[in-house]
Amino acid sequence: MVCCLEKTNSRDINPIHFVESGTGFPVLLIHGLGVNGSSWQLQMDPLVNAGFHPIAIDVPGFGKSRFSGRRWNISVVSDIIADFIKNKITVPCHLVGLSMGGALAQQLTLDHPEYFQKLVLVSTFSFLRPRKLIGWFYFLQRFMLVQVMGIGTQANFVAGRIFPGADQEILRTEMIRQINEADPHAYRAAMKSLAIFNSRKRLHEIKAPTLVISGEIDQTVPLSHQVELARWIPGAEQVVIPKAGHAASVEKFQEFNEILVDFLKKT
Repeated sequence: MVCCLEKTNSRDINPIHFVESGTGFPVLLIHGLGVNGSSWQLQMDPLVNAGFHPIAIDVPGFGKSRFSGRRWNISVVSDIIADFIKNKITVPCHLVGLSMGGALAQQLTLDHPEYFQKLVLVSTFSFLRPRKLIGWFYFLQRFMLVQVMGIGTQANFVAGRIFPGADQEILRTEMIRQINEADPHAYRAAMKSLAIFNSRKRLHEIKAPTLVISGEIDQTVPLSHQVELARWIPGAEQVVIPKAGHAASVEKFQEFNEILVDFLKKT
């Protein structure tokens, strides 16, 4: 196992906690809603062994990264992450974002294309508009739970949806723990920001080689949304992992890591 170092850029107004390992080409990893940078732990060793320098951040308001601003939205937080990249990472670097992290990765790539050599978008979307009533019902449930019942109830609901299997209890428990550690205000604001996020009209501006990785049975972001995302980015590739859900990087981590490393190493 490769040793990882935990750090926090504590002099900044919005300090970002991060874990890094290796000394190769930098790869910035941005996690999904509610969890934190430790959700990438199954990717750290494979990336280091492939010659990369993975850097997994806690997005402001999640994990150990505080958020001191009055507003949390994709634009504001991507600017905070951009400052972190400018000050802490040798650019260009590769960028990998999952779900919420994928929305942030799109915003970062559009606003700072010079920072990134390759882009990987996992289980994410350009705009999230359910096409079926059941999809709207799911997101309404999430919104009401976090607003009325609190983040703990939300954690149990989401973790049960993403990791429903009887053999996934450890994954559910860990996800619940991480969501409960999130700043409730940041969590609620992130949900609202993701609900109105829409990058579709700007996706043609992305010039970095892009890979979209999707789970075949993703119940959070429909596969059709991810197919459209890949289609709207010029030259983007898409790989669908069979029998994988929203958390493909954890559920099918071996297949995921092989796909990720192969893409990042490809010239």
